[in-house]
Amino acid sequence: MKKKNTESLVVLAEAALREAVRKALEDHARTNDPVVIYRNGKVMEVSAQNLLQKYKNGKAK
Repeated sequence: MKKKNTESLVVLAEAALREAVRKALEDHARTNDPVVIYRNGKVMEVSAQNLLQKYKNGKAK
């Protein structure tokens, strides 16, 4: 029984994290602020609008 509760907690935590990321991307897109990410060993600034579109299409990593 405890494992099932833990699994459902993980699912809820993942959903909450995805919602927080979506809201942060929307806020950055609205204010036209870039999002700072780490990719291929480099720190980069990318367009929040582009990331938000990829996130909504399920293609964001």
